[in-house]
Amino acid sequence: MIGQWHISRLQNPDTGAVIEEGNSYKSCDIFGYKTQGCRRALCIAGYILSCGALRLLFYWKPEWHVWISCIQCSLEEADIVLLRTTDDFRTYSRKTYFCLLCCLHCCPCLVFQVKTIQVQKIRYVWNVYAKQFQKIGVLEDHYTCSAIHDKFGSGLTCNEQNVRRVICGPNTIDVPVIPIWKLLIKEVLNPFYVFQLFSVCLWFAEDYMEYANAIIFMSLLSIFLTVYDLRKQSIKLHRLVESHNNVMVTVCRNKEGFQELESHHLVPGDMLILKEGKTLLPCDAILVSGQCTVNESMLTGESIPVTKIHLPRADNFQPWRVYCAEDYRKHVLLCGTEVIQTKADDRGVVKAVVLRTGFNTAKGDLVRSILYPKPMNFKLYRDALRFLMCLIAFAAIGMIYTVCVFALNGVREVVKKALDVITIAVPPALPAALTTGVIYTQQRLKKKGIFCISPQRINMCGQLNLVCFDKTGTLTEDGLDLWGLLPSERSCFQDIYSFPADHGLPWSPVFKALAVCHSLIVWEDKIQGDPLDMKMFEATNWVIDDSSGHQNAGQGPTHATVVRPGLKATTAPVEGITILHQFPFSSALQRMSVIAQEIGGDPQAFIKGAPETVATLCRAETVPSNFESKLLLYTAQGFRVIGLACKSLQAGKLPAALTREEVESDLTFLGLLIMENRLKRETKPVLEELTAARIRSVMVTGDNIQTAITVAKNAGMIAPTHRVILVEANKEPGSFSASVTWKSLQENKIEDCRSLVRIRLALGSGQYHFAMSGKSYQIVAQHFRHLLPKLLLNGTVFARMSPSQKSSLVEEFQKLDYFVGMCGDGANDCGALKVAHAGISLSEQEASVASPFTSRTPSIACVPELIREGRAALVTSFCMFKYMALYSIIQYLGVLLLYWQLNAFGNYQFLFQDLAITTVIGVTMSFTRAYPKLVPYRPPSQLTSPPLLLSVVLNILFSLSMQIFGFVVVQEQPWYSKTNIHSACLSVNNHERNSSSSLGLHGVRDGAQEQIDNGFKSYENTTVWLLSTINCLIVALVFSKGKPFRQPIYTNYVFMLVLTVQLGICLFLVFADIDDLYSKMDVSIAIQVLLNPLFALQEAVIENRPLWLLLKKTFRYRSKSHYKRLQQVLEQDPAWPPLNETFFSDSVAVTVEGNMGGHSNPTFDSSEDSL
Repeated sequence: MIGQWHISRLQNPDTGAVIEEGNSYKSCDIFGYKTQGCRRALCIAGYILSCGALRLLFYWKPEWHVWISCIQCSLEEADIVLLRTTDDFRTYSRKTYFCLLCCLHCCPCLVFQVKTIQVQKIRYVWNVYAKQFQKIGVLEDHYTCSAIHDKFGSGLTCNEQNVRRVICGPNTIDVPVIPIWKLLIKEVLNPFYVFQLFSVCLWFAEDYMEYANAIIFMSLLSIFLTVYDLRKQSIKLHRLVESHNNVMVTVCRNKEGFQELESHHLVPGDMLILKEGKTLLPCDAILVSGQCTVNESMLTGESIPVTKIHLPRADNFQPWRVYCAEDYRKHVLLCGTEVIQTKADDRGVVKAVVLRTGFNTAKGDLVRSILYPKPMNFKLYRDALRFLMCLIAFAAIGMIYTVCVFALNGVREVVKKALDVITIAVPPALPAALTTGVIYTQQRLKKKGIFCISPQRINMCGQLNLVCFDKTGTLTEDGLDLWGLLPSERSCFQDIYSFPADHGLPWSPVFKALAVCHSLIVWEDKIQGDPLDMKMFEATNWVIDDSSGHQNAGQGPTHATVVRPGLKATTAPVEGITILHQFPFSSALQRMSVIAQEIGGDPQAFIKGAPETVATLCRAETVPSNFESKLLLYTAQGFRVIGLACKSLQAGKLPAALTREEVESDLTFLGLLIMENRLKRETKPVLEELTAARIRSVMVTGDNIQTAITVAKNAGMIAPTHRVILVEANKEPGSFSASVTWKSLQENKIEDCRSLVRIRLALGSGQYHFAMSGKSYQIVAQHFRHLLPKLLLNGTVFARMSPSQKSSLVEEFQKLDYFVGMCGDGANDCGALKVAHAGISLSEQEASVASPFTSRTPSIACVPELIREGRAALVTSFCMFKYMALYSIIQYLGVLLLYWQLNAFGNYQFLFQDLAITTVIGVTMSFTRAYPKLVPYRPPSQLTSPPLLLSVVLNILFSLSMQIFGFVVVQEQPWYSKTNIHSACLSVNNHERNSSSSLGLHGVRDGAQEQIDNGFKSYENTTVWLLSTINCLIVALVFSKGKPFRQPIYTNYVFMLVLTVQLGICLFLVFADIDDLYSKMDVSIAIQVLLNPLFALQEAVIENRPLWLLLKKTFRYRSKSHYKRLQQVLEQDPAWPPLNETFFSDSVAVTVEGNMGGHSNPTFDSSEDSL
């Protein structure tokens, strides 16, 4: 039986195998290793000799530990495996095997051992026959529909259940509250805090107590705040899943009947009995009998009840998911959702077969996405690490210089001085400084009703240049208003019935369709369901009588819904209509249908859905000849149009026995229901603002393509002067080839030569937009892969898109090097929200946990707000980085200059620069708010950009020049003395005053003054320290950029006040004791003051955007972005875009169906993709 468990795929079982994590949080290479005793002993000796430093290094780098202490071997022989992610990060993790012992009740003496590993909460077992790891906890995927009914319809035997329980583990989503001591240790062992600990120990050794204590205080505060936040999140997540593990369920045991047990005992294949009343589902399950209505808001963000129907008992050889295709979701009950209503069929009870347990379920998948978020590869953080390495290299050079200078002069404590250079060149507060702007931005966003669960993505929002929008509920109002009903009789459209009207709808087949063709239920004494269904049913003025004992001829009692005329309804010749069976709406089929029966009458089928789809299912003689022109007339005006049809059924045949194909064929066309979906008030201004900022807007919707195009035009996505090219792709029947056609959508059908010339000129200037359906998108992705990037470059409207296609579209845009945002509010958007660089959910349901950003206000006005704040945060991060780097280098250069004379800054001098200057500036510089206007270009995204590097290099050279100049000039003064620091004084009184003031100025500690006066007190020391301190202030002011991404620096009142006070203190230290000594020192300070404007001037020149654009144009710089390079190529291609042409594919199709949703919504694809 073990050989049947199949989820993951492994390549080469010895080395380099691949574990594909069903939902593909990460796919991993896996390598086997075997522990060697002698190597392990050497490692232990290394731990002891290094005082634990080697063990700490192995904690940070587990792969090094495995490589040193183990030898590589096959996975079958291994006792340790090393996993390596296949993403850009190539992160390693170490896993140890653990063994499970299983015995069979039929033969207790037969015990077999199973080797397992656990990766991100998912258990894998080693298949000794297939020589590969296989994920377990999921029902085998090869079963057909009939096999599921036959094999599991009566439940598992006790023996089968026990074996599966041992192998699969308990059905729990166990997220324990992490103990505080574990969180504390993990945080303290962060490399950042370890480096701070090293720095503090060194400072204590040098009696640099004050700053060391300040760093200890700030570090402890940071650690405690982080631990508190992590503990709070851990408790919140634990409470979210706590209820899942404590549910009592009823299962059916083969030959033993029904049993009550706790949900953690469930295993895949168990038969679950669903009773009446509300039930929280503790697992994923396939409904095999009856019908359920469930609330999936926890997973989808939509509180609309969803109807689930049982798996058909089809006799075929296809696996059940392949047979059901897109409709398989309608048979699957998801863990964490609430069953609010059950309806038994003629078989008596509602049954479901357990499909997935534990973390394999939809809810477990959602929890795993929180526990193991997808890492974002952002250039800023990558470049920051590289720059940190450069600073470490500078520190190494400084250490060598220090050792040489002090050793050659016979000075003791060379090691201490050399190590001190590291703490100066590499500021311990640099990583914290980079996150300061993000923290303040997160707080500002929270005040504006935008909540963020992934702060590192805030900086990425500053780079967004394309935003995908859902239509309904995002760009347009959530609800729909009935506009009109266009009935059809005898294959002709009748007069339109407009809403609202003084008189009710007349009794007719189309009236019956409005009354019964829906999935509404009565829940908590209110009619609830899809807004479209609600509006449609309300127009009839009928009511729902949700009875539970309807009797049909030839059937037992079944739970059925009955609709009856209300008090305000028009006269009807029937007492009511019973809804016997329902085929729920399918986004793949684009329709829904019901089987209904007038009380005392014959059964009928009613269908509603996309008009094009419904028309193809109707008998041709019932469809009006002007159907397409009428449909185009209303969709072109932006209306949402629904097609209606019906069919009479044979009496006496059980509704549950009818297949969907039988019901939805040979229909009679009834007419078109026309609904109005108004734009939200904020939509057009927001899209205009994004367009002005050169941020592309793309519509991704499940609605009709004509409606979507009209809404895009009304919203301003498509300018009135721009052309729309409809891209239609079709598969050739009976072959593997396909065709794609480009058609220009025209308001007027008649075109003369002049208009064609104008169209070609418009196309040549890039004033065109592609529109395509989800079907065409998938065919192009399969058969015309080379055309897809070209289509996406000007693709603006994507209609009839499935959830997986939305996710795939976002990923395709990302492959073109776009920074993609996604804004949506419904279940269909969850997968795309996850995979986008910045997903913005307009729903406050628990499903919003899948989205990095959630807006309290259901309006797209949050999008430009988030981009503004993201740009400001990104610029703030760059400003902080440049300042912290320059501050450390300025101090580093000053110290190395003084080391040449065996001199150094005093502790209070360091303290003033580190604490009073840099720390305060680091806290207040980020207070500057975002600039209210979005400019048509983005801030730089990488630290290696030429303007930024040039800025840093020039400022370093300026600082070095000033310090060397001051160092040399002061030595050339006539009053200069290397041994007598009071040689410039004129009197004894001045000598005493200057001596006393120098103590504070140069940081001499009380006591031991005699020993170190000549070590710290010198003209060079005073000059270099004052110049470097004032230089830090000037750099802080120059680097604090304002417009165009942040408000002007003078609006940051706290920062300006801090700089003014700090500069005042520096000037006070310079001029407090005005005598010849200080007047003669004015030479250096005056030159510093005169050259300070050069800092601002060179920064203004370096940050001059037009200058850099001119340089790029002069040197013919080509952008590295894929979409920009492609754009340049297409601009030179006179044949693009093709118009009124058809291309045919010659090559074999690329299989992408199983990969359309690269990162999917748990409710729709996610963990189900692993089947």
